[in-house]
Amino acid sequence: MYKIMKKQELAANIYLMDVEAKRVAKSCQPGQFVIVRMDADGERIPLTICDYNRETGAVTIVFQTVGAATKMMADLKVGDYFHDFVGPLGCASEFVKEDLESLKQKKMLFVAGGVGAAPVYPQVKWLHEHGIQADVIVGSKTKDLLILEKEMEAVAGNLYVTTDDGSYGRSGMVTQVIKDLIAEGKKYDVCVAIGPMIMMKFVCLLTKEYELPTIVSLNPIMVDGTGMCGACRVTVGGKVKFACVDGPEFDGHAVNFDEAMRRQSLYKTQEGKAILALEEGDTHHGGCGNC
Repeated sequence: MYKIMKKQELAANIYLMDVEAKRVAKSCQPGQFVIVRMDADGERIPLTICDYNRETGAVTIVFQTVGAATKMMADLKVGDYFHDFVGPLGCASEFVKEDLESLKQKKMLFVAGGVGAAPVYPQVKWLHEHGIQADVIVGSKTKDLLILEKEMEAVAGNLYVTTDDGSYGRSGMVTQVIKDLIAEGKKYDVCVAIGPMIMMKFVCLLTKEYELPTIVSLNPIMVDGTGMCGACRVTVGGKVKFACVDGPEFDGHAVNFDEAMRRQSLYKTQEGKAILALEEGDTHHGGCGNC
């Protein structure tokens, strides 16, 4: 059992929880995720790790209520317990393995859309702790939906906030901020974009024009989190991958976003799953290899 140590409503229907999970906190790295279940028969919910404290054993998760299971999660209180809190899962961010001196020479840009600020934060924090300052763009639809601004400001080299409706910070999409920064003379060696699939697609289309290598996290399409359900099947560079076991981070310029978003829509119904199974044959599933 895993105790909820802290709960906070960051914005409407977006919640943060600190959960006591000492073994996860001891070994997790930026980019990885956990799977939570509220009870023995509960739905498996994959969530990217937002933060961790190796001393207290706390792991921070952020989630948005989008279905019955996450709405039930939102009703949990401090002192309540998760039945399962499994992790760390997935591959850590590539830069964690890089030589620090080489990494310090790179100019990095992070782009977070909506709840994507949660998985971006631990990456920028890790860099900050290792003496590396990265620029960060955080975008949301409105000011009221903006999350983790103060936390991000504390670890980012430069923080640029933008809202779709212009209610706070800059006005417009994150892609416009990228254009503005480059027009102002900013130069970057790598971009990391995390957020809704459609946002990551258009960020990648733009950065490809600039020949700016871009990493994306495909955590939004994960369902089971073990590679067995087939929901997060994606084509990267012409090869079939599964976000939960091969990722969740990939070369954004190699991801077939249109295919991934189509699958995400079809996977919501039994008829859609049947269509995908017929179209994809032996590659429909991941770890189990069976339909």
